[in-house]
Amino acid sequence: MRVIIAGAGQVGTRVAAALDTNHDIVMIDVNTDRIDRLRYDLDVLTVPGDSSAIETLREAGIEDADILIASTDSDEINIITCGTAKALTDVTTVARVKDLKYIDTWDQAENVFDVDFMVGSNLLTVAAAAGGIGLPAAQNFDVFAGGTVQMAEFEIKPDSPILGQTISEADAYDALTFAVIFRNGATIFPTGKTRIQPGDDVVVTGRPDSVHSFGTELAPRKTGPQNVLIIGGSDTGYHTARLLEERGLSPHLIETDADRARELSERLSATTVRNKDPTDRDFLENERMADVDVVVAALAHDSEENLLAALRAKREGADQSVAIVDHGEYVDLFEDAGVDIAVNPRRATAREIIEFVRDQDTQNVALLEDNQAEVIEIRIDTDSVLAGRPISEAVDDLPEDVVIGALTRNGSYRMPRGDTVIEPGDHAVILADSDIVEDTIERL
Repeated sequence: MRVIIAGAGQVGTRVAAALDTNHDIVMIDVNTDRIDRLRYDLDVLTVPGDSSAIETLREAGIEDADILIASTDSDEINIITCGTAKALTDVTTVARVKDLKYIDTWDQAENVFDVDFMVGSNLLTVAAAAGGIGLPAAQNFDVFAGGTVQMAEFEIKPDSPILGQTISEADAYDALTFAVIFRNGATIFPTGKTRIQPGDDVVVTGRPDSVHSFGTELAPRKTGPQNVLIIGGSDTGYHTARLLEERGLSPHLIETDADRARELSERLSATTVRNKDPTDRDFLENERMADVDVVVAALAHDSEENLLAALRAKREGADQSVAIVDHGEYVDLFEDAGVDIAVNPRRATAREIIEFVRDQDTQNVALLEDNQAEVIEIRIDTDSVLAGRPISEAVDDLPEDVVIGALTRNGSYRMPRGDTVIEPGDHAVILADSDIVEDTIERL
């Protein structure tokens, strides 16, 4: 397959390195020195120039390309590049964007921007930074489809409000699927009549708000991270606060710029926004950090300041620290230095793009209960047994112990029910017994 990658920065280079073994890669970049180095480091062709220009795309062989990935640092250039490519040929287009307004527009309007797959760097970053905050009862937690789908595992206690209920009775949420139950070493893929017993480990998948509502119902009094401090009012900081508000939390956010702090205080209803300089040496010492459960360092484009803020917060008594890291090579360094979680937007973005491009578009994304079951995220193509059919009909062509736990379409969550028709291009999060995973993938 011929893949053209516009933008030879960290994202484009990481994608090219992962794909060049099995695909013909062409790199485009305005920086001639950068792509000259890539020509020797990787087995790729290089074209200097502006990827949004017709002449550059033609020189790169756009008419013969299967996929175009626009991954420059400019959202607008990436979108224009995809539109220009679509005007020349019917190539599959992928655009990397940071601003969530483009993601929102793309989600709501079919065929907008001439982009087939849009990857939101900030969306992925926020999902990773917020992690399991607000889900204190969860034993296992993961996110899929760029954060649109969450999975969590909960133990059913003797005082659980859903103890003794059937799955149908417990299913009171807008966007939640009871996917797997682990009981006394056995793996159960439940039906509506399956009754929930004490000691069961229940795995649910769904939209983040429904997963968190379910977790709150199971453990309304369980103490978890409640006092969250976000350092920096960047887009990542803002959307992290907004996500935590949706989970019922009231975080604190610190922003240096007075105008930005005022704007954020108007946009965030449950977040306390203060105009202070988080880099001030005395700031954290006066913040009663011993009372902070989680600190998220999200200063814009400043890995070193995020590292210092996260480490100082830990030193002053914060229980857990999360730092946004602008350079992928810093992730291990940050975590070795004492940061609990280092999140790199570029690394997450590259991984999402790589998963989309790979032929199988299939990945074992999670192992459950000592490998008793696995979670697979797969992009449905036109040849899949699931494509164009209601789930109730399509599952007859899959092994028995398989559950379609979640669906996303153009980045938006879709509730998987028996009458739901799966379309080519949808992403499905599928849970299966580990013994039948390979058979499941082959049939899909």
